[in-house]
Amino acid sequence: MSVSPGSWMYPRPRPGNLREVAEKIEKATGLRVQIVGGKLVMSPTPRGKHAGVVVRVRQQLCEALPEGLRAYEVSSIALPEDPDDYVTPDLIVLPMQWEEDDGWLADPEDAAFALEVISSSEKSREIRDKADWYAVAGVPVLLVVDPRKGTWALHTRPDNGAYQDVLPGKYGEPVPLPEPLGFEVATDGFPVYGG
Repeated sequence: MSVSPGSWMYPRPRPGNLREVAEKIEKATGLRVQIVGGKLVMSPTPRGKHAGVVVRVRQQLCEALPEGLRAYEVSSIALPEDPDDYVTPDLIVLPMQWEEDDGWLADPEDAAFALEVISSSEKSREIRDKADWYAVAGVPVLLVVDPRKGTWALHTRPDNGAYQDVLPGKYGEPVPLPEPLGFEVATDGFPVYGG
C-alpha cells in the first residue's frame, strides 16, 4: 500500500467526520472552510475590497440595530438539527447574548441578518447553493453583495427551502432591510474588484 506524502495528516472526508476535516484544513491552511449541503467549501482569506464591503455594512448596522442585537464576524451557524452542516457568513446579526455563549455555532433561529460578500472566484452555482442553504436554515434576511459587478441582492421570507422575495440592486441604491431591522443600508462607495 502506498501512501502519498502528507496524506496521513488529514482524515478522508466522509459523512460523520466532515467537521473534523474542515477544522484541520482551516488550521493547516488558513482557508475559511464551511460545510454547505454536506460538501466542504473552501474560500481564501478575503481580499481588502471584500473586507471593505464588510466594514461598511458593519458600521451602518452598528449605528442602527435595535437594542439587543449586534453584528458579528467570524461566527458560524448550523442547519437546524445538523451541526455538521454550517456556514460562516461575512457578517451576522445575533442577540447580544451570543457574546456569553461558550459554543462556536450560533442557532440560525437567532440570526436576524446575514451578509455574504462574493469573492472574485466564486461560481454562480456556489452562490445559489449558499443562498438556498440560508433559506433552509431559516435566516430571515440575507444580503449578498457582489463586488465583481457592483450589485447586491436582498433575500427575504425564507419558506420551504427558498427565499420567496429577492430584491436586486446596484451600488448606489440603498438596501431596504425589513423589520425588525427596519432601516436602509447605503451602498454608495462600496468597492468593486479591479481587473
